[in-house]
Amino acid sequence: MGADRQVLVTGGSGFLGGWCIAELLRRGHSVRTTVRDPSREGEVRSRVQSLAAGSPGAAADSRLSFVTADLHRDAGWEQAVDGCEHVLHVASPFPLAQPKDPDELIVPARDGTLRVLRAALAAGTSRVVVTSSVAAVGGSAKGSGRPLDESDWTDLDDPSVSPYARSKTIAEHAAWDLAAEMGETERLATVNPGAILGPVSGPDRSPSLEVVGRLLNGMPGTPRIGFNLVDVRDVADLQIRAMDDPAAAGKRLLAVRSFEWMADVAKILRDRLGDEAPKVPKRSVPDLMVRAMGLFDPGVRSVVGQLGRKQEYSSAAAEALGWAPRPIDETIVDCARSMLA
Repeated sequence: MGADRQVLVTGGSGFLGGWCIAELLRRGHSVRTTVRDPSREGEVRSRVQSLAAGSPGAAADSRLSFVTADLHRDAGWEQAVDGCEHVLHVASPFPLAQPKDPDELIVPARDGTLRVLRAALAAGTSRVVVTSSVAAVGGSAKGSGRPLDESDWTDLDDPSVSPYARSKTIAEHAAWDLAAEMGETERLATVNPGAILGPVSGPDRSPSLEVVGRLLNGMPGTPRIGFNLVDVRDVADLQIRAMDDPAAAGKRLLAVRSFEWMADVAKILRDRLGDEAPKVPKRSVPDLMVRAMGLFDPGVRSVVGQLGRKQEYSSAAAEALGWAPRPIDETIVDCARSMLA
């Protein structure tokens, strides 16, 4: 695939979206991206240029174009997909705190995914890669005794499932149902990443990045909460593999490097950064205290259900495409250094 072929990346102003654009440009592709607010074009272009260091500046800049489109509305999507060989649908709401009304996340996630997928399939796009999440695989509070894989789905009948996990599960089910209904399952693939960390280039912080940010800023201690981590650069790489590789047709691809407790992340930061990160906590916080903090801090409240829960995932299907994620220590350190900078 050369620069004469165009790829649409939805949500270009986001953390993963920006890295997907940068990686596509680095590999010589032309990219169109969507933003809700056209005034952000300059900011996104500048950020992508810094991420795409190593690709010819002027050439990369001329290969990036913008369309205004919103997941809540039909307007703009036909124009966005027009002439695109592939679509990476990355845009989806991911708040720092879970809303009281799950529909605040479910409606834009589901309807937005269907808008993009319908428009892309109607326009003749070869492959649509929808960014889902491991939350759509193992988002139930009760963990499994084995690593979950692409055959597993979050149980929507479980009342403990968070609004975010519910939104990702419903949106992904809707995408597969629509593709099947249209007889186009082979033109769809989904990538289901864990908590995404890695180098940041702007002020926006996803909930995953907030974990490292809170540790660097000196939170009182580490709660007994863990995460299935993966590098943003490796997720972008898998998105492009899912887009290009015929073997990815009709597949769900889980993207997880390893499970790490927050205490493990803190230790990596202390060991590798030393005096650069003097506030990283050394002690743990009892579960009872975390629950009490959750009464006043919405960000803490949204993870109370994860206390002591460990669920692992298998990325064997992604690895079969040649995907080889970097060591998680490197991811955590690169993420922290970029935040400190």
